[in-house]
Amino acid sequence: MADLSPQELRVLAAVADAGGFSAAGAALGLTQSAVSHSVRGSEAKVGAVLFERGRGGASPTPAGERAVALARRILRMYEVLGAEARGAGRDTVAGVLRIAAFRSAALHLLPPALERLTARHPGIRPEVRVVRELGAGTAGEVAAGRADLGIATLNATGATGAGGSVPAGAAAPGRLLTGVLREEAYALVHPAGHPDPRALPLLDWDENCGSYTRDWWRAQDWIPRATVKAEDDGMVLTMVGRGLGMAILPELSLREATDAVDITGLGPSGPVRRVGYVTTPESASTLAVRALIRELRSEAG
Repeated sequence: MADLSPQELRVLAAVADAGGFSAAGAALGLTQSAVSHSVRGSEAKVGAVLFERGRGGASPTPAGERAVALARRILRMYEVLGAEARGAGRDTVAGVLRIAAFRSAALHLLPPALERLTARHPGIRPEVRVVRELGAGTAGEVAAGRADLGIATLNATGATGAGGSVPAGAAAPGRLLTGVLREEAYALVHPAGHPDPRALPLLDWDENCGSYTRDWWRAQDWIPRATVKAEDDGMVLTMVGRGLGMAILPELSLREATDAVDITGLGPSGPVRRVGYVTTPESASTLAVRALIRELRSEAG
């Protein structure tokens, strides 16, 4: 990648984002032939085919996906270079800060931290995207260079979980850095006043599928197979309040609980999830990301 110019990196990212050479050219103000020439030159320098060409456009090969992710991350460093230099030694941070977070973290964990962050550093402009913790999840957004920091569920076992979770510690997939912000217990949630909540059908949602949680679930003979799947944890909580079933939800999700539900702890052996931040080594050194991590740790603590 060191042999590629910033403009060549921009072309690679634009082709991946636009899904074709013509659309990338339109976004960059270049002709289709100029984009094609640039990509061919990049492929020659890298020594790998980066895009599959076809009638439907262009899509990254596995080598292309990695190259595009690195290209975005390198271009991001170009973008923040000026703010970093101006802020050095002046205790000031400015510029756009891109954050990816799953829904309940975006609703309850981020806002107070961002409120303090922007009060201390009015020049910071947070851009928050809610990303479902499925597949690559928020960590995937960071690895792909689309976010500077992600709020993710961290898997303490060291294996990547099914719900987009990543290992806690400093060696997540794709050379990402992680840190635990909080540990939160799951609880049984059921309609208020129900005489036998364990007899109710189980409500669940796709993101609630960390391997560490599922291991505990499989050992509980009283938990039935989920009969209803909802879009997200907020919908699950609403459905429980309507008397449609019971659910097992983590603490952040329960911040939205109303008097329509009762919450029962699952005891010391109940499942616990770790919520933390995910960032890249290069972003971790920037003033804005370091400032946000400080505020997130303060909020979680």
